Amino acid sequence: MWLGSSQLVGQIGIIDVPVLSTQVRAVESARDLGVVIDSQLSLSAHIMALCRSAYYYLRQVRPAARSLSTDAAKTLVQAFISCCLDYCNSLMSGMANSLVCKVQSVQNAAARLVSGASRLHHITPVLRKLHWLPVYQSIHFKLGCLMHNSLSGQAPQYLVDDVQLVADSGRRLLQSASDRTCVIPRTHNSFDDRSFSAAGPRVWNALPQELRQDTSFGQFRRKLKSHLFV
Repeated sequence: MWLGSSQLVGQIGIIDVPVLSTQVRAVESARDLGVVIDSQLSLSAHIMALCRSAYYYLRQVRPAARSLSTDAAKTLVQAFISCCLDYCNSLMSGMANSLVCKVQSVQNAAARLVSGASRLHHITPVLRKLHWLPVYQSIHFKLGCLMHNSLSGQAPQYLVDDVQLVADSGRRLLQSASDRTCVIPRTHNSFDDRSFSAAGPRVWNALPQELRQDTSFGQFRRKLKSHLFV
């Protein structure tokens, strides 16, 4: 699979790649750890597969959910649909708004199934009552948690190496150095903007100072979710 912008990929005329005594055909997408990666890294193929799978599960659980209590239906939907939407959702940072809306439509359908709300009801109060973060805020929540673990050394080393506090960067100390803000690297294209080393610090620096200073991960998660609900 060739990776790059549509213009660059379109210029590549190589279809088969010789490997030892065989020919390997280049594909337009590939699945890695459950995530469908396309040649332009747009995640469009992954979102299509995700929504197709989520709607399938919604159709399967709908008859059972109608005969359950709200709490039981919520647990059932979270087990089959919400976990799918949350899986690797940090990769959706910087994704096209049209794709985010597709995932949000799945969550809205799941919320209406659990709450019994009709399509005429505004979905925001329903999500708030279920204590479900909307998709866009869920992406920020995952990035914020990854940043907290990276700065505390609890994340995998490849993530820890991608973030750096301003105080540790060797730059001239400013007020931001004591605020636990992170260095945001210079980016050159949209692919760089979506990387964890750029998207993570942007989300982290936008958090309130008292939230960034919290060293307990459990407390940080609770406060972060409350902050994103505001």
